[in-house]
Amino acid sequence: MKPPLFVRPLSEGERAAVRRGLRSADAFTLRRCQILHASTAGQRPARIAATLGCSSQAVRDAIHAFAADGLACLRAKSKAPHTPVAAWPRDRAEDLRAVLHQSPRNFGRPTSLWTLALAAQVCHERGWTTRALSGEAIRQVLVRLGVGWKRPSIG
Repeated sequence: MKPPLFVRPLSEGERAAVRRGLRSADAFTLRRCQILHASTAGQRPARIAATLGCSSQAVRDAIHAFAADGLACLRAKSKAPHTPVAAWPRDRAEDLRAVLHQSPRNFGRPTSLWTLALAAQVCHERGWTTRALSGEAIRQVLVRLGVGWKRPSIG
C-alpha cells in the first residue's frame, strides 16, 4: 500500500500566498489553496476531497502540481492545445478557388449556386479536410485568397 500523500512543507512566502489565495475570487485558485492548506494541516486526500466536495484524484493532482510547479499551480493553465492544428491546409487554397469556378452540379449537387456550407462539404468529401468545416472557416480561407464572397440575393 502506498504511503499517504501530503504536500511538502511550505516556506513562509508560500504559506502567505496560500493564505491570500483562501480569499481569492477565482474559484480555481481558491480550491487549490484550500487543498494545499488542508494537506499542510495533515489531512489525507480522501478526507480533503470529502470536505471540499471534489474527487480524491483532484486533490492528488493539486498536490502533485504544487510539487512540480510550486505556487504557479495556483493559476489555471490554458486549455488550448499546445500544438494547434490548422483547420484548412494552406496547400489546398488554390484547389478551393478552382472548385468554386465550377458548377456545384459537377460535384453531384442539385443546385447551381455555391454556398459556403456546400463548399465546405465538397472539400471534406474530396478529402482536403479531416472534418467538415463551417461556412465561416471557408469564408476565412477565401479572404486569405483575396476572393470576395457575397451571399446571393433573393428576390
